[in-house]
Amino acid sequence: MGPSNMNSQHICTHLGDDYQRFHGAVVPPLYQNSLFIYENFDSFVEAMQDEQNNYIYWRGKNPTVEIAEQKIAALEKGEQCKLFSSGMAAISAALLTFAKSGDHILSVSTIYGPATKFIKYIEKFGISHTNIQSTNIEDIEKAITPSTKIIYLESPTTMTFKLIDLAPVAKLAKQHDIHTIIDNTWATPLFQNPIQFGIDIVVHSASKYLGGHSDIVGGALITNTEIMKRIFYDEYQLFGGAMSPHDAWLLTRGLRTLPLRMKAHQDSAKQIADFLEQHRAVKQVYYPALKSSPDYQLGQRLLKGYSGLFSFELKADTYESVRTVLNGLKEFKIGVSWGGFESLALSPNYGYNLESLLATTISPGLIRISVGLEECTDLLNDLERSLSLV
Repeated sequence: MGPSNMNSQHICTHLGDDYQRFHGAVVPPLYQNSLFIYENFDSFVEAMQDEQNNYIYWRGKNPTVEIAEQKIAALEKGEQCKLFSSGMAAISAALLTFAKSGDHILSVSTIYGPATKFIKYIEKFGISHTNIQSTNIEDIEKAITPSTKIIYLESPTTMTFKLIDLAPVAKLAKQHDIHTIIDNTWATPLFQNPIQFGIDIVVHSASKYLGGHSDIVGGALITNTEIMKRIFYDEYQLFGGAMSPHDAWLLTRGLRTLPLRMKAHQDSAKQIADFLEQHRAVKQVYYPALKSSPDYQLGQRLLKGYSGLFSFELKADTYESVRTVLNGLKEFKIGVSWGGFESLALSPNYGYNLESLLATTISPGLIRISVGLEECTDLLNDLERSLSLV
């Protein structure tokens, strides 16, 4: 049974584990070595002609890292995956694979803050950038220029969790000879497969749901064989952002429970979103799983499930109100990132950045929560207590 017809549970638990190769070990060993030696110079020279498919040096190919890559590629319905030392290492590699001086990058709606900063950073190399807040295909088309080479997006979008209809975007991009890159971290490969809608490269922060235990930092790129060969020999090898074997071993351990964890995140998040939608202190909940969401029907076409990350807007949309609610939480911890076992909460409103928030149509009263794996009743009670303070 090949990866294409395996179910997600089987991919996560068994694909790539190759018990015969690893002497029957139910958990494949950790290959911590930095290099691989050869019996003679002739075999070494032969291997060097195809570094992508031979074990030579850890920065290129490693058996432990390869197992996690096989699982993630199969889950995403992609041909190949490469793992990076961070999500930003993966994002920067993907962008610079296609962008050169004189090119233009179009980003859609709100995307991960450091990704925006990186795109602005590479303007010094003569790469221009436009961000549009609309997710409408007509507006995306209007923003394309003759020099546009990349459309970069997240769906759902950062903080506001709007969905983007991926197939029309991919079709439009191909008509203009533009490559598409999507950050699919929120949905995970279990709940959305952008490659099946025509997207060229899928990005993941493996630090989030894929790892699932808040003990690794990593990134992943999934694409076809042709594009991956280009990435491997240039942006992957030359930038040096390879994932360590130890982190890959932890990532594989996390992947084994991914289907079970995502169901638990989803079930609790839906209960909490329903509760928040009815709360007197809450103006709006931004979560595409809700039938009240303007993107609910689109989500029924794009998504196979919903993760535990979403946001809500307080009626009292001030920094003091946001601060009061966050400081009142006990079960939800205050911290960056998300997708681990622990529930987290924060706001993009820092009290000094109102102008930048409004420029990206983000409400000053917005609070983002990541619903973890704690008892849902405890989380609901925690929110009830905290929201009663405003």
